[in-house]
Amino acid sequence: MQPPLLLPLLLLLPPPPGLARSLGPGADAACKNRPLDLVFIIDSSRSVRPEEFEKVKVFLSKMIDTLDIGERTTRVAVVNYASTVKVEFPLRTYFDKASMKEAVSHIEPLSAGTMTGLAIQTAVDEVFTEEMGTRPATFNIPKVVIVVTDGRPQDQVQDVAASARTAGIEIYAVGVGRADMQSLRVMASEPLDEHVFYVETYGVIEKLTSKFRETFCAVNVCALGTHDCEQICVSDGGSYLCDCNAGYTLNPDKRTCSAVDMCEPGRHECDQICVSNNGSYVCECYEGYVLNPDKKTCSAMDVCAPGRHDCAQVCVSNDGSYSCDCFKGYTLNPDKKTCSAVDVCAPGKHDCEQVCVRDDLFYTCDCYQGYTLNPDKKTCSRAITSSLVTTEESCKCEAIAALQDSVTSRLEALSVKLDEVSEKLEAYQSRQQVV
Repeated sequence: MQPPLLLPLLLLLPPPPGLARSLGPGADAACKNRPLDLVFIIDSSRSVRPEEFEKVKVFLSKMIDTLDIGERTTRVAVVNYASTVKVEFPLRTYFDKASMKEAVSHIEPLSAGTMTGLAIQTAVDEVFTEEMGTRPATFNIPKVVIVVTDGRPQDQVQDVAASARTAGIEIYAVGVGRADMQSLRVMASEPLDEHVFYVETYGVIEKLTSKFRETFCAVNVCALGTHDCEQICVSDGGSYLCDCNAGYTLNPDKRTCSAVDMCEPGRHECDQICVSNNGSYVCECYEGYVLNPDKKTCSAMDVCAPGRHDCAQVCVSNDGSYSCDCFKGYTLNPDKKTCSAVDVCAPGKHDCEQVCVRDDLFYTCDCYQGYTLNPDKKTCSRAITSSLVTTEESCKCEAIAALQDSVTSRLEALSVKLDEVSEKLEAYQSRQQVV
């Protein structure tokens, strides 16, 4: 008569704080395995036939399916042994189920003897180390070994197993067929009725999967829907704690949450303006500044860029603001935006002494009649009228005068001769009358 299958009980080690969160309704969701550093030690000695070893690999794959595999959840290693020991893969190698099951499918039996003690010691020395993926003791992650064997150990297993248990490693022993029950009890942790399992053949070993699932189950009170947390329920062993979403803080009643004023000094990273937004915040900038791509800091806006100002002629940037100005020859109107041309000939605007002549935005100076413009192009001097003639003109006058004198002299001489002729004629006529 074979010994009865020993049913495991629920492990009472609490999960790390904050690990189990609400998973929604359903019985399956209320039971989720705790994070573990789990090492399978499998016997592949000559007594395990090839087809039976394949059943062991199926059992490992089904166990992997029931576990929460991941870098932050359960890590798994496999140690294969017979007369020698081989670490098939350590805890640090695989963090997803598909890759891990693929590696399991390629494990080959080693044959020969059954050195169970050596296998356990190898797990302690070469697998349960931080270098190989075991998490530090401060993480409070349980270290667990499941030994699967169908024979009697050929080495001293009792002391090695005791030393492993003292080091904090929890050992489960699974016997198959001809396995020595006393050896299983020697290596397993207390209480034995929770750590020793037996099955008649490898053909039914996979039935143990559900038993181990129950063993590694952590009750998630949050998933049962019996809590009164307003936002987040955190499972804490058989109880729970309430927490809040980011941007909220837990009220004194330890159940409800209030939005945190994220714009309080020291809570935000905004350069200029913080705008609270339902437990979060966004940054904005003062007028004349623009938000940089980092969504936190601000840069002065080029307020004089085209389309940003309403100046008619000149825009002058001034630390995030602007003022308007005008081109030379124009003056700013009272609206401080538009410009009008300046009257450059208005009093006080020019430096002409007498007359200012406007020419669009410029001017020239001129003088009153009888005055001439000085070389400085600004002042005037009275014009000087001269009766002096040039040398050439003087020569012409003298010639004319000489000619006039000559004509006059000749006319005078001719007049004298005419007078003489007239006297002679009168004398002749007188003599004629006498005769």
